[in-house]
Amino acid sequence: MTDDPYLWLEEVTSETALDWVRDRNAESVTELTGGERFAELRDEIRQVLDADDRIPYPRRRGEYLYNFWQDADHPRGLWRRTTLDEYRKDRPAWEILLDVDALGEAEGESWVWEGAALLRPEYRLALVELSRGGADAAVVREFDLETRSFVDGGFELPEAKSYVSWIDADRIFVGTDFGEGSMTTSGYPRIVREWRRGTPLAEAVTVYEGKPDDVSVHGYHDSTDGFERDIVSRSIDFWRSEKYLRTPGGDLARIEVPDDARIDVHREWLLVTTKTEWTVDGTTYPAGALLVADFEKFIAGQQDLIVLFEPDEHSALSYHVWTRHHLIIASLVDVRSRLEVLTPGPDGLRRADLGAVPELAVAEIVGVDPHQSDEYFLSVSGFTLPSTLERGEIGAEPEILKQAPAFFDASGLTVQQHFAVSADGTRVPYFVVGRGDGPGPTMLYGYGGYEISLTPGYSGTLGRGWLARGGTYVVANTRGGGEYGPRWHLSALKADRARVYEDFTAVARDLVTRGITTPAQLAIQGGSNGGLLMGVMLTKHPELFGAVVAQVPVLDMLRFHRLLAGASWIAEWGDPDDPADAVYLKEFSPYHNVGSGRTYPPALLITSTRDDRVHPGHARKMVARLLETGHDVRYYENIEGGHGAAADNEQLAFKSALIYEFLWRILT
Repeated sequence: MTDDPYLWLEEVTSETALDWVRDRNAESVTELTGGERFAELRDEIRQVLDADDRIPYPRRRGEYLYNFWQDADHPRGLWRRTTLDEYRKDRPAWEILLDVDALGEAEGESWVWEGAALLRPEYRLALVELSRGGADAAVVREFDLETRSFVDGGFELPEAKSYVSWIDADRIFVGTDFGEGSMTTSGYPRIVREWRRGTPLAEAVTVYEGKPDDVSVHGYHDSTDGFERDIVSRSIDFWRSEKYLRTPGGDLARIEVPDDARIDVHREWLLVTTKTEWTVDGTTYPAGALLVADFEKFIAGQQDLIVLFEPDEHSALSYHVWTRHHLIIASLVDVRSRLEVLTPGPDGLRRADLGAVPELAVAEIVGVDPHQSDEYFLSVSGFTLPSTLERGEIGAEPEILKQAPAFFDASGLTVQQHFAVSADGTRVPYFVVGRGDGPGPTMLYGYGGYEISLTPGYSGTLGRGWLARGGTYVVANTRGGGEYGPRWHLSALKADRARVYEDFTAVARDLVTRGITTPAQLAIQGGSNGGLLMGVMLTKHPELFGAVVAQVPVLDMLRFHRLLAGASWIAEWGDPDDPADAVYLKEFSPYHNVGSGRTYPPALLITSTRDDRVHPGHARKMVARLLETGHDVRYYENIEGGHGAAADNEQLAFKSALIYEFLWRILT
């Protein structure tokens, strides 16, 4: 498509474009929201989202456990804290630090909570981030937890995509929009500075400058007692970065690891996670390995590495976290969770399992206290297993702190794992949740990118909106994800992207072969990169599906790099300005493959005006093109919501009910 007739829809807030959005919204709302079932879906989902007996997941900072909580009375949320003893109670007493709803009302802003960074060890001061309507761009304000108020004359940044990190009570690292040329082409900070309290931001001392076509740069201060150090990172692209140690004199010393490796520094230890093979002194370490070295010796040139984790064809490193004295390693074995504890000692590393994980469930470390103790918080859940929150200390039996209720009737539901065979013979795992009573309405979810793994987990929203009403739910673990580590991801990069789509269609066909569903009863759903997957399925394989839902999708693969954060994704998909890349990108670009010669299944596209990561123009233009060519499509754009397409539980319940109502209407 040389001349794009719908470029005007990329003008996010132009009245002409917004009038078009309002018209499409009105059509979808009129069609989908008038019946009794939609109201039931919306109300049942809202009950789940606002339930008082949800688990309030905590984060320990010093003596307190912190939590951010949203419910019907506080749709934008409360930032609050309590003690462990109080948290153990059925109804803990919480100290309210910040009421976001009250703040928004007082200031006339649609504030959405984006998080807070606390200054240790006192944990009195915080850098609070708030966005308008859920965008990635946020304001930063310094907050005093004792007075429960913003600090007059404290650190404060206007709305921007910023990075901030405490150095001490009077200094922070800051990357933000300092003016022309200070942001990368991806829209993130290009410069990191050290900003001293009481001085103008313009006088902050530059620590490092990246290049305009980098993704971002940022600085981080490690405040561990006796191991204080500053780390600066330059993200060259989405997968490659350079890491530097900032010396006391302000110089930067390169940490000599591969550009595509990730590092973690804890006390005297340097951990390195490899993305590709790395050869050091004649020894080759595989992709997906976790290595450890003495940090100071490594910086001095002694690269003596010990392997902590090495993948095989069935396993992959998922993540790792430190407690004060131990390292917890989380891995996946054929997409099933495993947790191990490694303990450094004079005789080397001692290794032990951290408890058993229920079959076809997931166990996730959701909190640790790496500075002070060996405490950890563990969440265990599955598709039909409500979440349990445990607290443990390494070496002792954990205690159950909280148990989430069952939000839907799971009796009769089973969870199974199957493997489909892709076009090149690769075995692709997928999970099926349902009653196994023959072909019926089925929703197949996929993502397939950025080394993100899709694992089992409990969703009361999915349960009430789909499973309890007789639907079957399927999760496809296609290549492009991280289920089998870097090799699974790297095998589907750029020109090899078609493997994601071959894997997904293999799962769809396998579902039909097994008698789980039929093409007319098979819906698919995905968001962001998964929205691209949905667009490809809609335009390339419409005969396989009965309905398509794409949320905050990327769909114009020849212009994505020019829209918002799109330039940062070139490392994943390719560069449209490179003629060789443009050939294969156009081959699967959904926007460029819409045609009138084939019948497409009914589609619903959802996005947000305030999404400043994936441009809403992708979805807008795709819908306009589908309508032009006579296809059956619906569109809903939330005016707020950011990349999640919802700013609070009311909006989220409405959006979710739209999706389920659409699917039930089409598939039944």
